[in-house]
Amino acid sequence: MEFLQSADFWIGLVKIIWINIILSGDNAVVIALAARSLPPEQQKKAILFGSGAAVVLRIVLTVVAAKLLALPYLQIVGGLLLLWIGVQLLGDEEEDEGEGKEYGSMMTAVRTILIADLVMSLDNVIAVAAAAQGSMVLLVLGLAISIPLVIFGSTLMIKLMERFPIIVMLGAALIGWVGGETIASDVSLRGVMAANPWLLHAAAAAGAVLVIAIGKWLSRRHVAAAT
Repeated sequence: MEFLQSADFWIGLVKIIWINIILSGDNAVVIALAARSLPPEQQKKAILFGSGAAVVLRIVLTVVAAKLLALPYLQIVGGLLLLWIGVQLLGDEEEDEGEGKEYGSMMTAVRTILIADLVMSLDNVIAVAAAAQGSMVLLVLGLAISIPLVIFGSTLMIKLMERFPIIVMLGAALIGWVGGETIASDVSLRGVMAANPWLLHAAAAAGAVLVIAIGKWLSRRHVAAAT
C-alpha cells in the first residue's frame, strides 16, 4: 500500500477523475435518453447497470484502444452506429408522447448504452490511460470513482428531459455530432482531415442535422401510420 503515500499517485487519481468528469457528459446524455423510455421504477436500475457496465467496458478498452484506433474504417462503422442510435432515441421520444405511452425494455436500454459507450469511449480511454501512467490500480480506482458521477449526471438529465422536452432533441443532436466527428476521425481519412481541418466540424454538424432530420421524419411516419 506504499503507493497511497505517493504524491504522484494522488495527482494521477485527480487527473483521471477530472478527465472522466469532462468526458462523461455525452455518456450521461446517452444513458438518460435510453433510460427515459423505461417505467420509472426501472430507470434507476438501467442507469446503475448501464453506468457500471460502461466503466468496466472502459477498463477493458484501455488495453486495446490504441490498436483499435489504428484500424482503418473502424471509426466510420462506429460513427454510423452512433447516428443510428441517435435516430432511434429521437424516434422513441416522439412515440412516447401522449397518454398511450409505451415503455421499452431494460435490456434494450442497457444494450443501447453499451453500444454507444463502446464507440464514444475509444478516444476517451487513451486520455485516461495516459493519466494513469501504467498503474492498473490507479486506472481502476479512478474509473470506479467516476461511476457515481455518471449516475448523478444521467439521473439529472432524465429529470431535465421530463421538464424540458427540447433537451431530448438536443441530446440526440449531440449524439449525431459525436457520430459525425467519429466518422471524420477515422485513420483512413487522416490525410484529408489534415489538409482540410474544417471538415471535422462540418462532419460533426452534418451528423447532428442528419439525426434530427431522419428522426423527425421517421416519427412523423409512425404518427401517420398510427392514425
